Amino acid sequence: MMQVPFLDLGAAYRALQPEIETALLQAARSGVYIGGGALQDFEQAFAAYSGSLHCVGTGNGLDALRLALMALDVGPGDEVIVPSNTFIATWLAVTQCGATLVPVEPDPSSHLITVDAIAAAITPRTRVILPVHLYGQPVDIDAITTLAREHGIRTIADAAQAHGARFDGQPIGGAFDLCTWSFYPSKNLGALGDGGAVTTNDPALAERVRLLGNYGSREKYRFEQAGINSRLDPLQAAILSVKLPWLDAWNARRQSIAARYQAALADSDWQLPQVSPRVSPVWHLFVVRHPQRERMQQALRERGINTMIHYPIPPHLQAAYQGQWPTDAFPVARQLASDILSLPIGPQLSDAHLNFVIDTLQTL
Repeated sequence: MMQVPFLDLGAAYRALQPEIETALLQAARSGVYIGGGALQDFEQAFAAYSGSLHCVGTGNGLDALRLALMALDVGPGDEVIVPSNTFIATWLAVTQCGATLVPVEPDPSSHLITVDAIAAAITPRTRVILPVHLYGQPVDIDAITTLAREHGIRTIADAAQAHGARFDGQPIGGAFDLCTWSFYPSKNLGALGDGGAVTTNDPALAERVRLLGNYGSREKYRFEQAGINSRLDPLQAAILSVKLPWLDAWNARRQSIAARYQAALADSDWQLPQVSPRVSPVWHLFVVRHPQRERMQQALRERGINTMIHYPIPPHLQAAYQGQWPTDAFPVARQLASDILSLPIGPQLSDAHLNFVIDTLQTL
């Protein structure tokens, strides 16, 4: 029986194995294992690629979010507007800064929070709007930044799933005050371990993020603030520098697969994600909905097709936030969690596997 992996990271590594191993060997032989040229080269390249003036590498995507909030002095007494449906890291960063989470519901057709929902949640204590470019599709950047300016509120984008995405044809890395990224191995641009970054057009914010991620220190053994230790490893930076020139081609393959799914399932019982004409998603995930999700997932599994659920439990129902909201809060997030399913869409997915998945979906 044919076996279709959800995502084949081994194939992704083998596609660039000689280049990756050469870069790793050079980094190992350099004798520089914190900071250095490999990290600086990647930061400069990724800043340019993402449409921003500055990039600061971090240890992971959660730290990127936390450092972005710290750079804006977000803390106790401040409110941060977040989506009710997202990976929990978006919420954890706010919690770790001592600020108050203000979750808002998404549009169920796009899975993204809207400017109207954000506007309704603003109070005098709102310090930051923190939308997520979920599954690789950008939010309405123009509307959100306009709203934020009107209220004097700062903006941070969680772009952990949106490397290479565009809004009105432009890269998204400099669109908000700060933009955070994850280079977790399964991301569109993934390392061979944890990694993250913050991008911005504001040099003062970039300097502050770098300071806070280096113990609060600019000069060895002198500490200006109580920072944390979160820096992108130069070994991972070297790997990411090898992969970055391939990212557009990999994203184009994801877009081609998404287009096949959309055309093949247009008249089916599967509910497809709706995409604004102003955005160019990079389809980190292709998430469909079905009222009988469990049965459909089991049927696909029996036919050798691996799928996943992103995400099966909304953040407010996780034990980490138990009791902070009623269990019946955020009905849209709860409904999405009950019927969403992520289909295989990695750039290494073969045409044979894609055809098999589509044929199977059409016959269920």
